[in-house]
Amino acid sequence: MRIKHVLSVALIATLFLSCGNDKTDKSTTEDNKKTETDFDFNVEQFADIKILRYQIPGWDNLTLKEQKLVYYLTEAGLAGRDIMWDQNYRHNLKIRKALENVYTNYEGDKNTDNWKAFTTYLKRVWFSNGIHHHYSNDKLKPEFSQDYLKEIMSATNTTLAGEAFDVIFNDADSKKVNQAKGVDNVGLSAVNFYGPNVTNADVEAFYSKMKSPNPEKPLSFGLNSQLVKENGVLKERVYKSGGLYGSAIDEIVKWLELAKGVAENKEQGDALGLLIKYYKSGDLQTWDDYNVAWTAATKGNVDYINSFIEVYNDPLGYRGSYENIVQINDFDMSQKMAVLSENAQWFEDNSPLMDEHKKKNVVGVTYKVVNVAGEAGDASPSTPIGVNLPNANWIRAAVGSKSVSLGNIIHAYNNAGSTGRLKEFVHDDEEYELEEKYGQQADKLHTALHEVIGHASGQLNPGVGETKETLKNYASTLEEGRADLVGLYYLYNPKLQELGLVDDWKKIGMAAYDGYIRNGLMTQLIRLNLGDDVEEAHMRNRQWVSAWAFEKGKADNVIEKVTRDGKTYFNINDYDRLHELFGELLRETQRIKSEGDFKAVEALVEGYGVKVNQDIHSEVLERNKQFTSAPYSGFVNPVLVAETNDDGEITAIKVTQPDTFDGQMLDYSKNYSFLPEDN
Repeated sequence: MRIKHVLSVALIATLFLSCGNDKTDKSTTEDNKKTETDFDFNVEQFADIKILRYQIPGWDNLTLKEQKLVYYLTEAGLAGRDIMWDQNYRHNLKIRKALENVYTNYEGDKNTDNWKAFTTYLKRVWFSNGIHHHYSNDKLKPEFSQDYLKEIMSATNTTLAGEAFDVIFNDADSKKVNQAKGVDNVGLSAVNFYGPNVTNADVEAFYSKMKSPNPEKPLSFGLNSQLVKENGVLKERVYKSGGLYGSAIDEIVKWLELAKGVAENKEQGDALGLLIKYYKSGDLQTWDDYNVAWTAATKGNVDYINSFIEVYNDPLGYRGSYENIVQINDFDMSQKMAVLSENAQWFEDNSPLMDEHKKKNVVGVTYKVVNVAGEAGDASPSTPIGVNLPNANWIRAAVGSKSVSLGNIIHAYNNAGSTGRLKEFVHDDEEYELEEKYGQQADKLHTALHEVIGHASGQLNPGVGETKETLKNYASTLEEGRADLVGLYYLYNPKLQELGLVDDWKKIGMAAYDGYIRNGLMTQLIRLNLGDDVEEAHMRNRQWVSAWAFEKGKADNVIEKVTRDGKTYFNINDYDRLHELFGELLRETQRIKSEGDFKAVEALVEGYGVKVNQDIHSEVLERNKQFTSAPYSGFVNPVLVAETNDDGEITAIKVTQPDTFDGQMLDYSKNYSFLPEDN
């Protein structure tokens, strides 16, 4: 699960936790608090995107063997990059190849509005790993005509015909992931997890017949396959060596085997061996064996996330998107924050959950702050800021989980410059000063609590199936909201000060609550077009949590809607009561998950998390027009350059920074394209 960066660096970071992986896109919906540094974090800005770069602190402290491990794991991740493109949409690879050929070979007039619109469109496609927006899931709309594209294709001897050309301009496949209520979500989603004519009912019927050998350790059916119909019969096309995506997987395996050869310890090497075995076989039992081994391998300076993991892109929550994150431990910060995992049982015991939903023995929760050395697939260019894995409930209960905060990614966000949005949307000077002084610390703690305590807390009732089966298309947003609520509940608690994590727990909690409500009810709306429903899982969860608390606290005026000079603000009058409301909602969300109560989750999400107040939305968009900073941010990755001797042995690995976004994207296409255009 994961957190993504979408809000203010102050609390939006927190908001993008990944359960497995939110891409809680730590967005710039508010302000970044910049500290002094000579490093230039900014690369460029286009459309609604800002491209940043990040450093790799601690690189020179690694041994050459450890640097080799990082290098091999990074190369393994990039080898599978095109898998994510194909998973996102069946024509993405064809379209990308054609657009890149035009971009690199066109010799005509590059000062026209049409050419500028073409380059912007291509950059948006690169950023989203395809033709659908990375966050809204809407198809990207080119601001140039079909005739112009045909003209520049002809000038560069570029071929793109039929459906792959037409879809750029028509209304087909308009939504990558469609989460609307009461429709055939699979049939109306363009994501390439399902073949033509496969329906919601087909998927549910197909997997209802599958039984795990051990019901107490259910396998992750559907995680690593595409479900298609052949002659009217449903069948899985498994991602594995010799199977779907086999040519890229073989390249991934090549680099993983090199990584295994320089593993830091036996546990890490054994886990890598199981991951290799899984890629070769596609066997889901091996996947579970690997996750058990990977979760237990906690020693060493280097760790990684690699494979088909997060299910946010599947409207029904079965299939995993390919991703890779290579991490170097930040031992100083990890030691400071280890107190959370060491006290995980206290948090569970003192939560407002019903007793039968509390874990009696929280095991194996590890929390580390890490520095990213490379990312690929669903983690790049838009990256999470926090990750908690594995996602299987039974492994988390029996073995534990790993939670990480991506420290250098958060640092880059915080140092990319301020936007001014915060001052526009805070209710008063007190709220602004709280955010300025405590916002970053509140964000970091919310991320930690969300990942370490939130995703590790609670348990399913005996006999209740996995949430993707019981809660269906609402499973992801409920889980993210539940983990957010755990963080919110404990952010306003003296225990944090007792543990030495904060100097003033009440001020930290107040800043966190201000930021969450402000974002959930207003500022995150800058990411939506007027009239749109909220569909992304994390945006939904922030809205339903905030809107529920606002409504339930109306009688006591807990959160006051204020209109001043024609502008709307939300002011928290009673933080103590809001803390209680968050606890009540946390108790209810855990009940829904534990009991598999579909009707209740549907009422919660549809009632509070989907529809947007159009007057407020229109106002927010108008107030936001004064700010030029893009609402979404992402990254180019540092480039690891291996230096070798005459015998081909690596003698050193240097870290270099790419100059441009387009340069890195073209380099990736040149060096890491291991899939045919049609799979």
